[in-house]
Amino acid sequence: MLKRERHQYIMNKFQEVEKINTIDLAQELKISEDTIRRDFNELNNKGLINKVYGAAFLVKDKPNNVFDIKIINEDRKIIVGQKALSFLSEGQVIIMSGGTTNLSFCKLIPIDFSATIYTYSLPIAMQLSQHPNIELIFIGGKLQKKAMVTIGIDVIQVLSKIKADICFLGVSSLDLNQGLTEMGYEVSVVKKEMIKASGKVVALTTSDKINGKMMHKVCGLEQLHAVITDLNPNSPKIKSFVDAGLNVF
Repeated sequence: MLKRERHQYIMNKFQEVEKINTIDLAQELKISEDTIRRDFNELNNKGLINKVYGAAFLVKDKPNNVFDIKIINEDRKIIVGQKALSFLSEGQVIIMSGGTTNLSFCKLIPIDFSATIYTYSLPIAMQLSQHPNIELIFIGGKLQKKAMVTIGIDVIQVLSKIKADICFLGVSSLDLNQGLTEMGYEVSVVKKEMIKASGKVVALTTSDKINGKMMHKVCGLEQLHAVITDLNPNSPKIKSFVDAGLNVF
């Protein structure tokens, strides 16, 4: 079992129990206790669990972020974020859109990860500011107070000059025929420019946003390198997307 799979197994196990013992889990997975301790240490450093001597507990009452934003379905968004980590590489130039799924993803990024990240999301910028090896560029502009993201011509002008390796795109709605759609026109325009500026576009979405449509189109599915969800790729809800040739994780 790969490390990423073990971490997912541990987080899933906390849906059934409140405490996991190091020895019991090592026997269950038929691996060494030292391996389990390293896994616990990494999950503890990411703020997902509380590690104690010989065991670990799930973190339940942690602050969401510096703005105390309530993250709905955070457990699902953590699953999405854990899958998205495999798309990170040292030294990348990254564009990060707003949204609480991307915010949950940012909380999981290793503290020593090195990259250049552009974002127009104030909460995400504050979260990433804790990473000493990330060169963080916050794209200023008119602040949309509800979503805490910047919009407008200033944002578009900055994005038009960027050549990014990858864009992690938050999703409001995803439909097989309509692709990605947004409720707000200005945000849809910003996201279109993010896509133009990026070599790869990876959409992060929870299952409740799949098969939905909003007023303003962002892009078609053919413009996405991959879609990451909290579902198993064999789930009936996303079978049509897989059948259409989309990379779904």
